[in-house]
Amino acid sequence: MIPAMPASASTARQASGSALRFGRVAAMGALAALIVFAGVRGSWGTAQHVMLAKGRESGTVTVARCADDICTGPFTPTSAGARPRARVEIEKSVTVRTGATYAVVLKPGTAQAVRSGPAGILYAWLPLGGALLLASVVVAGGMRLARMAWVLGLSGVVLLTAAFVALQ
Repeated sequence: MIPAMPASASTARQASGSALRFGRVAAMGALAALIVFAGVRGSWGTAQHVMLAKGRESGTVTVARCADDICTGPFTPTSAGARPRARVEIEKSVTVRTGATYAVVLKPGTAQAVRSGPAGILYAWLPLGGALLLASVVVAGGMRLARMAWVLGLSGVVLLTAAFVALQ
């Protein structure tokens, strides 16, 4: 401390530094929470049909043909109350192949099918896995919480890897 400087200037500087640190941590925490929330919201649109499949039409679809982002094929029901359909649509991904049969759940009131079972659940939660990876960078860099960042990042990697393995 400079002898001519009053002691109150030093405490004011410390208080403003603390306020800035708190503001940074609060802003980055809010951003990380927003990223994770967006991942959950992005996943829930598909995950709700797979995870809450009771009362929905479930069965299998044999992929007959694929064009652009959609594959189609006949639906064979396996649940009570489901009816066979000549054509349902399933989203084309790297693992959907022509001629293959997949367990699916139909979205209510549509002919859109969603993969079911463990592979379908993991595939539905892929956006959350990506959000966890992104949030880990924000937590590590903005909040300086290395352990929490590692937990978030590894959770995202585990989710993405499990989905990749289950879809093969």
